[in-house]
This record gives sequence, structure tokens and C-alpha cells, in this order.
Amino acid sequence: MTVLIVYATVHGSTRTVAQRVAARLSARGIRVDVAPVDAVPELTPYRQVVLGSAVHSGAWLPEAAAYARCHHEALASRQVWMFSVGMAAALPGPLRRLAARTEPGPITAVVRAVHPRGYRRFSGVIRPEHLDRRGRILFRLLRCRYGDFRDWAEVDTWADGVADGLTD
Repeated sequence: MTVLIVYATVHGSTRTVAQRVAARLSARGIRVDVAPVDAVPELTPYRQVVLGSAVHSGAWLPEAAAYARCHHEALASRQVWMFSVGMAAALPGPLRRLAARTEPGPITAVVRAVHPRGYRRFSGVIRPEHLDRRGRILFRLLRCRYGDFRDWAEVDTWADGVADGLTD
């Protein structure tokens, strides 16, 4: 069995999460292929797929959402897990709690279209250079924090759950 991990990223945070999931699966003896969504090989040889995307403006990146929509029938016949990487941990307390309780509609629609065995949101990295001038001003007005908010223990735990759920 070889698991295909497909991801879409802008600044690299989602790629590192995908690579961490791949490393965790590999450590358990599972073969893994990792590819950006725009370079995905043919799905035919894969029975298990992990699909992830960065979240910008409350939605998956267009190329990841398009991939999920275009391949939803093929994905329906496979074991699929999905993840998002956003900036919820960068938000101030009340907004962070709200973000933890709700999933933006566009993301919910993509997840529902694919019907994965599991879905998880992770926080990523947000730096000033990731935002345009207007975005930086809004970020400061909302009292958000810049930084690396990836929780590797959380990613590892989720990846272990994926590994435990794999069947031939």
C-alpha cells in the first residue's frame, strides 16, 4: 500500500504539515508519495489519499478546492483524510475560540463533497510578509499575532490516527 498525500500551499506551511504526516506514516512502515496538488500523479494506483490545503480568506486555495471537486468521484472510492492549515491560533482569544467552533462554509462544502474518513484543522505560520499592506493593517487592528503556530504533537497524533485507520 502507498498513501498519496496531496497539498496546496502558498507560503510553505501546508507543505511542511504534509511532509510531517508523510514522515509519521513512513515511520510506521507505510509507503508514502507526497505531491503538490498541481503535480498530482494519476490516482489509479492509490487506495488511500490525504488531501490538505492552506486556508486563505476562509476557503481552501482554489487549486485544492478544484482538485477535490474534479476528483470527488475517484476520491469517493478511496480512503480519504483531509486537513486545512490556517491562522486560527494567531487570532486573539474570543476570535480564536469562535474559529475553533466553526468551519467556514466554503471549506465545509469541499469536505462534504469528498466525505473523508477524517478531517482536521491545524494552525500554520503567519508572518508580516505573507500579507499585503491592507492585510497587515487589518491584522494589527484585530490584535492578531505573527508566528509559527504549528503544533507538531497535534499533527503527529492526527497522522497516527490516519495510520491506524488505513486498510488494504
